[in-house]
Amino acid sequence: MHVRHASYVSGSLSRRHNGCEACPALAPDGNLVVGIACYGSVSGVRFRARTGAARGNRCHHAPKTSMTTRTPESNASDSTAPDAAISRALWLNTHLPSGSSYSYAKRPVHPDSRASWRLSPDPFWLPPEVGVFLERLGNDLLAYYRATNALYLASVRGTQPRWVAEYFDLGRPDSIVDFGRLNRLRRSLPGVIRPDLFLTDEGFVATELDSVPGGIGFGASMGRLYGRLGVSPVGGPDGMVEGFLSMVGSAAGNVDPSVAIVVSEESGDYWDEMEWLATACRGLGASVHAVRPDAVTFREEGIFVPDGGSPGPRDPAPVDASAALVQVQVIYRFFELYDIKNVSKWELMLYAAKKQKVVITPPIKSYLEEKLAFALVHHPSLEKFWTSELSPSGFDRLRALVPQTWVLDPRPVPPHAVISGLTVGGAPLHDWRQLHGLGQKERRLVIKPSGFSATSWGSRGVRIGHDLPEAEWVEAVDSALEAFPVTRHVLQRFHATKRATVHWYDFDSRSVRPMAGRARLTPYYFVVGDSVRLGGATATVVPIDKKLIHGMADAVMVPCAIRQSVGVGLSQTPLRA
Repeated sequence: MHVRHASYVSGSLSRRHNGCEACPALAPDGNLVVGIACYGSVSGVRFRARTGAARGNRCHHAPKTSMTTRTPESNASDSTAPDAAISRALWLNTHLPSGSSYSYAKRPVHPDSRASWRLSPDPFWLPPEVGVFLERLGNDLLAYYRATNALYLASVRGTQPRWVAEYFDLGRPDSIVDFGRLNRLRRSLPGVIRPDLFLTDEGFVATELDSVPGGIGFGASMGRLYGRLGVSPVGGPDGMVEGFLSMVGSAAGNVDPSVAIVVSEESGDYWDEMEWLATACRGLGASVHAVRPDAVTFREEGIFVPDGGSPGPRDPAPVDASAALVQVQVIYRFFELYDIKNVSKWELMLYAAKKQKVVITPPIKSYLEEKLAFALVHHPSLEKFWTSELSPSGFDRLRALVPQTWVLDPRPVPPHAVISGLTVGGAPLHDWRQLHGLGQKERRLVIKPSGFSATSWGSRGVRIGHDLPEAEWVEAVDSALEAFPVTRHVLQRFHATKRATVHWYDFDSRSVRPMAGRARLTPYYFVVGDSVRLGGATATVVPIDKKLIHGMADAVMVPCAIRQSVGVGLSQTPLRA
């Protein structure tokens, strides 16, 4: 039985329900009862599955050892027994959503694996202090977005340096720039904030912020699965879904809006997980529909989409012309602004937003989707602004989190000036081409596109200086400078990430094996009113020889959970803030 297509009825279990003792089970009325763990006297959530409920009252069960001896408050998914870990990994493999909820990495791992990554029997354990850090971080990041928004608009007015807006707007279509400056939308901010966090010797570093992030559906589906193994992931088993619904409700000013998740062809790698998210939201009674752009219908009264969604953007099947239409109050924009002219009906969507017939989130503000904003955090002439907007302590926390960043601007620096904070051989830098002569040990620097480019996401376009031969480093510097009028590039300090050891199931040896690697944490914050809600966090751990950390067939990808005690579960290198 699967719970992908389900309707929601809240409830509480006061006794062990009928069915399998160790797993989400069939109640006498044919419902599937699911909670953090479905046993004993626990609060639960009842789902009515569309697919066959009977099957002789058989159900696909989680390993007994993880479900019969633990309470929902336990922070361990199972004992240290290897057989139990193997059992959990195989159960997870069986119960992964159909298709691939993380379809960006579809390279097969093994014929028997239903995942396109390495499955781990355990979540990524975090100590309590990291959990506290993650809870506090969200409001700091929201304050950063508010301040960046205010800085850009002040630059447009001329009350802050005009070069700030110039950096953001150069080469951008007038339609995007004008929409981002609409007075009615001046306070609009992204509804989802996802930092890429890496633990270094100096603490956590956020190398990027993403306001159109993939991984919401993946993290949500994994949170539910690990929750059924007795784990309480960060944010809770349904924290991502509930956070998303709270966010779109806040954006609409309506606790129960109808929502269209519009996924473009260019973003089609993520269709499976966004469709999963929409289905999960409908399972909780919400009206959320994943659609491709050509399924959007404009009428004078607003925007309409097919009830239940449409085929995906890369599916050749036509949109069902006979499907019932639902008017939506919110469009969740899952497409990049650089690709907007390739998005069918984008002008109609923006027109409806201008006429206040629909809310688009994240807002059409390209300047809030640029990595170059990190360079402004460290710019000496803007320190007074940041301190005023964030408070001295807030600004200190932000600077500690954001690596030193510079905009690779090819325009000549005046003879009496230098590039602040950057030296070559101990001498100040006054021309970017001085970077050509850096030795390999001095090239612990990263070049990446700032935004508004097909190369600015998914680690595309990232060049790590000390990993390149000298000729390729010189070419990377020159290419970034030449691209400036169209795509700004940034230079960042490279920070080595601490090692972490995780476990994964090897389908060849049929055993659980340790893997030394480097981890990226991606917490998902959902903006609700003037604050944020931490919906969940995913860890991506790649083998130690990989320089870039992102979803891949060799990566372990799991939800994060807080470990309150030690000595339970398979060992993992401690992660400390």
